[in-house]
Amino acid sequence: MRKGIHPENFEVEARCACGATWKTRSTKKELHLEICSSCHPFFTGKQKLIDTEGRVERFTKKFGSQTVASVKEQLKRNKAKKSAES
Repeated sequence: MRKGIHPENFEVEARCACGATWKTRSTKKELHLEICSSCHPFFTGKQKLIDTEGRVERFTKKFGSQTVASVKEQLKRNKAKKSAES
């Protein structure tokens, strides 16, 4: 390592808003975090899909479990109907 080009490194205690603390190294003298792995919903398993206006329900009601294959099949049926009518 070349001398004089690296920033100063400190041993700090990182603090989360939930109260969790741990020791780490950083170029800053203090670390204050809003969220960490012990309180983040993804890591705690408490992640929820918040749908206050019912948008997900409205989407599934409108489109259902529509797939690309089912749309193509429906288009083929419509073309066949039109050609039979003509």
